[in-house]
Amino acid sequence: MQELLSVHALERRFGSRLVLRGLDFRLLQGEVLGLLGRNGAGKTTCLRILSGTLAPSNGMLRIRGFDLANDSAVVRRHIGYLPETPPLYPEMRVDEYLRFCARLRRVPPANVERIVRRIKQRCGLDQVGRRLLCKLSKGYRQRAGLAQALIHEPDLVLLDEPTDGLDPVQIHEVRALIHELAPSCGIILSSHALSEIQAICNRVLILSNGQILHETTIGMDNGGTNMRVRLRNPPPTARLEALAMVVRATPIDIPPAVVAAPTTTPGDNPTDFRIELSLDAGADQLAHALVQGGWGLLEMTPEQGDLERIFFHSIEAQDSSRDSVSAEAAA
Repeated sequence: MQELLSVHALERRFGSRLVLRGLDFRLLQGEVLGLLGRNGAGKTTCLRILSGTLAPSNGMLRIRGFDLANDSAVVRRHIGYLPETPPLYPEMRVDEYLRFCARLRRVPPANVERIVRRIKQRCGLDQVGRRLLCKLSKGYRQRAGLAQALIHEPDLVLLDEPTDGLDPVQIHEVRALIHELAPSCGIILSSHALSEIQAICNRVLILSNGQILHETTIGMDNGGTNMRVRLRNPPPTARLEALAMVVRATPIDIPPAVVAAPTTTPGDNPTDFRIELSLDAGADQLAHALVQGGWGLLEMTPEQGDLERIFFHSIEAQDSSRDSVSAEAAA
């Protein structure tokens, strides 16, 4: 896939406070990248810099090969941005607002009405075109903000909490729209909801204190996952935990019917384990180790909820490291 965005050594200071600390990442066309972190981690600051609405203190940012610092006007034409608070004009009607946004984004005048009709349909605004923005519910205001970000068909779409204020049906529709858009552009979104990131994104950056703590790909081959394995002749749990890629192994009771299944033979003692892999390990490494151990690997599947575990593991590791440094300094 073609590289759409490249970020190198990105920093931002507010006075003496360093808010972003040397971010390095890239985005390929077709990717949906999630920014995940606690409040104050730097997610919104990062999106503001990528959108061109906030200047970086240091670092390089290139979109489609254009440098943000030297080609700002060109770069901005490639970007659509929905900030956490949608940039709406309350006294405008929806149709009027979208026409205004289209003109700001230099949509050719002959195409404005067609583009407005299409974006209203895509964002579920067909029935509210003549209503004042100030009279819309929070969910519809969020949709209008999303529409303005997409109206000029940008290459890079930046979404800060895009499903905030939406009901479950609207959330599903926004997810579907993002997946529909993704092949033709690149999307970066931030969210406080782990479930949203996991449902929408295919890659995630975990931020804390302005740094990237961990980068993970959401998928079955993802390192740092919980795997459920079934072994025909299991070793003691301590033997499993001695494997280099295993953080923790926990036996799980299985129904008697499974023990008597045709895949077992007399004398077998099939046992299920929940195995937590280290963050830099993959399922293929675990499978190889289990086969090499001669323990009769019968089944192996990834468990859900891995992103949550990775997130808290990364945050706790940083907190522990910070506490250790503080203790050494105080000693």
